[in-house]
Amino acid sequence: MAGPLWPRTRRGSTDEALITSVYEEHGHALLAYATRLTGDRAAAEDVVQETLLRAWRHSEVLVNGKGSVRGWLLTVARNIITDRYRAKAARPPEVSGAAAAPPVEVDHADSVVDTMTVLGALDRLTPEHRDVLTELYYREHSVAEAADRLGIPAGTVKSRAHYALKALREVFTDGAREGNRSRRPGGPPQQPGGLREVVA
Repeated sequence: MAGPLWPRTRRGSTDEALITSVYEEHGHALLAYATRLTGDRAAAEDVVQETLLRAWRHSEVLVNGKGSVRGWLLTVARNIITDRYRAKAARPPEVSGAAAAPPVEVDHADSVVDTMTVLGALDRLTPEHRDVLTELYYREHSVAEAADRLGIPAGTVKSRAHYALKALREVFTDGAREGNRSRRPGGPPQQPGGLREVVA
């Protein structure tokens, strides 16, 4: 959403109403995004709460009419997750008093990077193409459902999806070429992460 969400009159009640409105409109997408990045629903809920707290502290960003509110929220959430991951990596490992084997922890770094790569590629698409891919692949709606939600014919949904996927493939192909040129000799080739999730 690009425009102001709420007119600013009285600071306290207006900000509360603004954050409520932001949560109602973007909370589900924000939670899904944070869950996808963290792989942990409870951690994702903490990230959403922290994101909304920052939105409340910087409510002027939500009403200045510059840029996308959802884009700003997703960027804040991604930064919170990245900061938490770095902070966790910087701490020394916890030592258990038991002599048993340490628990196996899943490393989410690759999935975070993959998702950031895909989102960066999606940002290069037109809003119309991005909306179609969001409906079809992230929200898993059928063509008919996507057409109904977007208010366009089903044929237009198919056409936009075709050209959007073609554009994404070009972005990833260009990125793979640049990665192969910049990698050290003998290193593994860089594959565009997250492509299977969007393009498959």
